[in-house]
Amino acid sequence: MPAKAVQCRASVSAVRALAPAILEVDLAMIDPTALVFDAGQWVSVPFGPKTVRAYSIASTPRSPSTITLCADVAPAGLGSRWFRALAPGQAVEFKGPLGGFVFDRADSRHPLFVAEEIGIVPIRSILADLDETGFDRPATLVYQARAADELVYDGELRARVQRHPGFAYHPVMPVGGAPSGHEAAELVDRLVDDVTGLVAYVAGGERTIARVREVLMAKGLDRKSVKWEKFW
Repeated sequence: MPAKAVQCRASVSAVRALAPAILEVDLAMIDPTALVFDAGQWVSVPFGPKTVRAYSIASTPRSPSTITLCADVAPAGLGSRWFRALAPGQAVEFKGPLGGFVFDRADSRHPLFVAEEIGIVPIRSILADLDETGFDRPATLVYQARAADELVYDGELRARVQRHPGFAYHPVMPVGGAPSGHEAAELVDRLVDDVTGLVAYVAGGERTIARVREVLMAKGLDRKSVKWEKFW
């Protein structure tokens, strides 16, 4: 069962740019002093009585005293402007952890992870958590980005391939034009021949989630075997 959400206070300890419009922020926990969460969960930041923004946790539960958030600030909306303005020493309040997009360790099926753009964040947390705990099950990741410099965590993922022969990493980007939104689904269609013993975790936009699910269901996968986290 996912960890219970609590009201939290923290202080920004570091800010990093992973790409021109993708930022990472480390938050040192103040109250509580450690955040109990499951890899794949997110936190909710309030911007008024009825306005909140959700940010996935990029770090793992092994480091609960400092959590890392990662966000695409290209939309330039309320949340993007707030995230861009974060600076070391700044106080942050949020509620968390939230969400049920977590990996089931008791599930013996082979996991297929599909990430679209900033949807890589919860999947990165899940994969890093499995790495840190020595849970070395074969897994496949399809990661769609708009351009090569937006494949955040690419070096980390390639290093994982070297350490774990059972881990297959397939980055995909549009070729010769704007992304169609179907690159990840098309690659999944080519990679997956047999869905026997498969479970999928898909994070990204609604269209990509639906398309990946359609592709896998057409091959015989049960709808409930596609777990998803919608970012837009």
